[in-house]
Amino acid sequence: MRKSMVIMQRELGAYFFSPIAYVVLALFLGLSGYLFSSFVFTAGGEASLRNLLDGWAMPIMLLFFLSLLGMRLLSEEFRMGTVETLLTAPVTEAEVVFGKFLGAGAFYLIMLATTLVFGLFISLYGRLDPLLLLCHYLALIMLGALYISVGLFFSAWTKNQLVAGLLSMVFLLLFSVLAQLVADSLEGWLKAVFQHLSIVTHYSEMIRGRLGFNHVVYFLTTTAFFLFATVKVLESRRWR
Repeated sequence: MRKSMVIMQRELGAYFFSPIAYVVLALFLGLSGYLFSSFVFTAGGEASLRNLLDGWAMPIMLLFFLSLLGMRLLSEEFRMGTVETLLTAPVTEAEVVFGKFLGAGAFYLIMLATTLVFGLFISLYGRLDPLLLLCHYLALIMLGALYISVGLFFSAWTKNQLVAGLLSMVFLLLFSVLAQLVADSLEGWLKAVFQHLSIVTHYSEMIRGRLGFNHVVYFLTTTAFFLFATVKVLESRRWR
């Protein structure tokens, strides 16, 4: 765990030495602010962030931003040739993957922290429900963790950051948008299957305060699966 924390600090520092971090932060806050002013901060509106977070806008926006952040996690190591040094150091593949995941996750938490100002604005004019707000941010954290794990997985396959980012975006779009659209067009057990596969279904239920055990398990297991798969990809590279 200590070695993973060292890698996390290295990764988080690398973000802030790169202009992409500041571009992502600025764009995320700007787009979030636009959505907030359009759908939440209106006369007679609900004293909640639900109108900002529910629906398609936030999941798709995070999908693109986190794919941009995740595409460099391992691809850059391959491109610069530093992955051999990293993998021959006294550190396991699992520690490398977990450290990279924590570094990207820490930056994502900084991104989310910028949205707390929206809650402050709402509290000046209405009464926020703290439990519902907690559900909102728990859903955002779990969604982001899954997106980062997927980006990390595709980043482990190629040294081309752009390819890694595009693969991550396409995969997440399939399981965020397409699965939900297919589920909406079906009935019966097939509808239930595609709803369970859809990332947006589980996210939306949590945003609405329905903190079901199945939704939490979905995010935890899928995130763990992609982290495990990334470890296996790195292990296979060691023996090439």
